[in-house]
Amino acid sequence: MIYFETQGRDEPEAETVLLSSGLGGSGSYWAPQLEMLQKHFQVVVYDHRGTGRTGGEVPQDGGISAMADDVLEIVEQLKLEKFHFMGHALGGLIGLDIALRKPGLIDKLVLINAWSKADPHSGRCFDTRISLLENSGVEAFVKAQPLFLYPAVWMSDNAERLAKDDAHGVAHFQGRDNVLRRIAALRAFDVDAQLANIPNRTWVIATKDDLLVPYTRSVRLAEGLSDAQLSLFEDGAHAVNIVHPERFNAELETFLLAS
Repeated sequence: MIYFETQGRDEPEAETVLLSSGLGGSGSYWAPQLEMLQKHFQVVVYDHRGTGRTGGEVPQDGGISAMADDVLEIVEQLKLEKFHFMGHALGGLIGLDIALRKPGLIDKLVLINAWSKADPHSGRCFDTRISLLENSGVEAFVKAQPLFLYPAVWMSDNAERLAKDDAHGVAHFQGRDNVLRRIAALRAFDVDAQLANIPNRTWVIATKDDLLVPYTRSVRLAEGLSDAQLSLFEDGAHAVNIVHPERFNAELETFLLAS
């Protein structure tokens, strides 16, 4: 059973936006966006299989499609006929998978530092993180995570927060096998040749200083999708929605509310 929460508006006419986080898998990733979204939408956040309050094991061979099936389980429970979807990195891949497999289910699609096919540079980063986990242990793996997420100055200004995040990450680590299987799913995902088959109105967001995913992957998404607009942030790194929530939320609100 996938753990999820619904927040915000509960009127029958309210549209729904479903949020899917990245490798960490926690619905709490979206905290900076919730206040704005709750004013306009029913908001659904969830913890990915193998993480947080969902727990359990990630299927060995399921890949991104199995993770998308978990979202479809939530959709079925809520009896949603259509919804907006916002995904960060891995979460964006889940959105692309659903858009291809279930045409018409997703209305607007938001992709943050995502990709249609993994970049070799991202593979180098994954190798480094795997090596840390296998050779140096969980604490080293967790402590290195912010280096792939945030700009250096932001990390310096938020050292106390990061220390708390490190402690929480170690205490609630999703497990070696789950991490390796989730990374394998990221590496195997490839819908590059199918992008033109996705008709959804899509907002693609990338940052030029993302250490983990070159922004050129988002440029490719915007060029390949049939109805996409691209926003390039000069900085903000991989977790731009956390680093620059004011600008991000303002642009997100404009995109989702536009007719």
